[in-house]
Amino acid sequence: MPVSPPDSGPAVALLRGLGAADIAHPGGTLLAHLTRVQRRLAAWGARPALQLAGLCHAFYGTDGFPEALLPLDRRDELAAAVGAEAEALVYLYASCDRGATYPTLADADGPFHDRFTGLSHIPEPQSRRDFAELSAANETDLARLDPAFRDQWGPELLSLFTRIRPLLSQPAWTDCQEVLAG
Repeated sequence: MPVSPPDSGPAVALLRGLGAADIAHPGGTLLAHLTRVQRRLAAWGARPALQLAGLCHAFYGTDGFPEALLPLDRRDELAAAVGAEAEALVYLYASCDRGATYPTLADADGPFHDRFTGLSHIPEPQSRRDFAELSAANETDLARLDPAFRDQWGPELLSLFTRIRPLLSQPAWTDCQEVLAG
């Protein structure tokens, strides 16, 4: 059941102010991609903090998209726009060293490797589920819009999401199957 989106006005204003509407990204601009990810999470029934994290997931860059809108020493600006919980999810997503984290992401005691600090920690179960859900929303958006991306990465992503299936909601898993297996 879709959940109403939270007030994203302050986050969108910050994104626009930092140039997200001018940064090229598959499917248009970075802002368009981020908005689609938020909407996908809302359609999957994600709670407001996760929806806001979806809207802002690229603020600090990611392991796959290194262009950051804000440096880490300005995290408080994003927290002021979206709240501490959503900002912490944005940091978690941005900080992920995918090569080191993905192999054991589905394991309750699997370490999460922070690419910014070089340290590892064990996320709480909810954070691990949120990370997986946000990852699925991000990757399925890219695969849905870019056939070359889907052809190159779809099988590997479907394998990843199959491994972490217990962390995904049913709507997220269904989208992964429909978008990545095609």
